[in-house]
Amino acid sequence: MVTGMSADRTAMSDIGLAKGDKPGAMRNGKDLGMRIVDLTLPVTNHFRWPLERGRKGSFAAGDAFEIGWFKTGVHAFTHMDSQKHILPDGFSTDGIALERTVGDAAVIDLALIASNTPVDAVMLEKRASHVEPGDIAVFKSGWDRVHSPFTPEFWTEAPFVTRDGAEWLLARGVSTVAFDFPQDYVIRGTLAGEPPRPLAENVTHDVLLKNGVVLIEYLVNTVELRGPRTRFCALPMKLADSDGAPVRAIAFEDD
Repeated sequence: MVTGMSADRTAMSDIGLAKGDKPGAMRNGKDLGMRIVDLTLPVTNHFRWPLERGRKGSFAAGDAFEIGWFKTGVHAFTHMDSQKHILPDGFSTDGIALERTVGDAAVIDLALIASNTPVDAVMLEKRASHVEPGDIAVFKSGWDRVHSPFTPEFWTEAPFVTRDGAEWLLARGVSTVAFDFPQDYVIRGTLAGEPPRPLAENVTHDVLLKNGVVLIEYLVNTVELRGPRTRFCALPMKLADSDGAPVRAIAFEDD
């Protein structure tokens, strides 16, 4: 259900299209000449993140409304990190200017990257030379097509960013970095039940987030991005004074 729209506006949707069709963006039934790429991991049962769902009211019982609710962590599924995740006096997600997570983005193409490959400064110099100061940098490894994020292998065999790779991104002047793989090597230890590692070992958090670069984690479907640049949008839930927030991440591309 769409609410809060005037009568002359419609939501971008697949209404009226056959199953399997891939429409361009629509407004008032007119094709805007662009495609929307959904880069967001579905919020559903996952072995890594507890998810509770419930419902108040029942149509079967004669209630006029059913109201669903859910409970999960703010660092689960596709989400955004703020500095409060690692610094007690850092900025919160509701304090992040939307211009930092919506706009022109550089796509860092790591397609066909092998398991357990370090993403270091040498690789980024070759693959990300088009990244400009102020850019949103979006990684396109396609790792979710190698292993599903709902399998342990996605986490334990993933490529990972090295400290000098994170330092390369910081020196490049990026505003935000969005990853489609578990970018810190120590994340895999979490699955093995190991205690959290020191911040210095979580290199993208230590190098990038600590220095004010916004992190967006666990994109999917990046293989659908066609070129070296795209128009990117990741809007966090406006959760007051939070160290993270779920996002719906999408890209707009020309047909």
